[in-house]
Amino acid sequence: MRIRYSAPGRINLIGEHTDYNAGFALPIALPQRTFVRFDPDPSGVLSVSSSLGDGPVRIGLDTVPGDVTGWAAYVAGVVWALLNAGIAAPGGTMAITSDVEIGSGLSSSAALECAVLGALLAAVGVDLDRVEQARIAQQAENEYVGAPTGLLDQLASLFGAPAQALLIDFRDVTVQPVPFDPEAAGVALLLIDSRARHAHAGGEYAARRASCERAAAELGAASLREVEPAALQRITDPVDARRARHVLSENQRVLDCVAAMATSDFAAVGALWTASHASMRDDFQITTPQLDLIAAAAVQAGALGARMTGGGFGGCVIALVPQDQVHAVSEAVGRAVRDAGYPAPVITRTHAGAGAGPANEA
Repeated sequence: MRIRYSAPGRINLIGEHTDYNAGFALPIALPQRTFVRFDPDPSGVLSVSSSLGDGPVRIGLDTVPGDVTGWAAYVAGVVWALLNAGIAAPGGTMAITSDVEIGSGLSSSAALECAVLGALLAAVGVDLDRVEQARIAQQAENEYVGAPTGLLDQLASLFGAPAQALLIDFRDVTVQPVPFDPEAAGVALLLIDSRARHAHAGGEYAARRASCERAAAELGAASLREVEPAALQRITDPVDARRARHVLSENQRVLDCVAAMATSDFAAVGALWTASHASMRDDFQITTPQLDLIAAAAVQAGALGARMTGGGFGGCVIALVPQDQVHAVSEAVGRAVRDAGYPAPVITRTHAGAGAGPANEA
């Protein structure tokens, strides 16, 4: 029995570093996907190869954190987290291909986790709720790989749908579809890959999360979701206070963005994106001079708004651009980046795509 399964990367339209603070976020699934071809067998070992890495890697079905490193740790982590949930993964041969760019802030890791998880569940005939699948994939990334990410990426990959964004409330883990079709309003969504790569397993992401947790604890709150803006002045550490201010203001921008999208007011959406980027730059300090330059150049050339997307410290910028100005904005961004001595960005138009599911090819 050959199983084919795939899962998409994602763009977060707005709501950065809000997921682990029980806040709001608004991602879309991307057209780019990770494909898994799985041939189960009774060998008791999972042999995994990837078009993007060395292989095959042999993974024991009783694997524990530390056994496997590198890209295959995401696969091993899913096997481990499934077993923690009481589901034993089968052995077999797994081949992975992907067009989700690694390290670009498009959540290649969640695409890999969700595609592997879907294939393994199909092999054992278990149908799990998508929120539960997201939690298993998150546990693989948090506790096996060691990256302290929130639940956003996995939920976006699992719940994505064409022409829809997803309003996620992380306090009660609900996902609400929100129509998102800027092309119908004459507006293009540009994805601008800076080609500067990042790695969430590094310390900066963890440091931001710890800062937010300290701020909430100082205010006697379970999470920053419970904090009112007026309380920020009671946070004694000025850095923790800025981090918290970003989260609170970003939550409001997410809700404002959903309201603007309801009336296809993409000028208002763009302004919120630009404000979000400024908050990530100044309060949360997760952007880079290269990303700041790209976002500013896009807006100066006529974009309705632009912001970094993803966990930060590299990756991509997204911009909303009137369709008749796409060429001019793309040219202006490329010129500004080249003049500053950075690598030329890769600029593409994109849209909301489908979520994880069985695939016709891998």
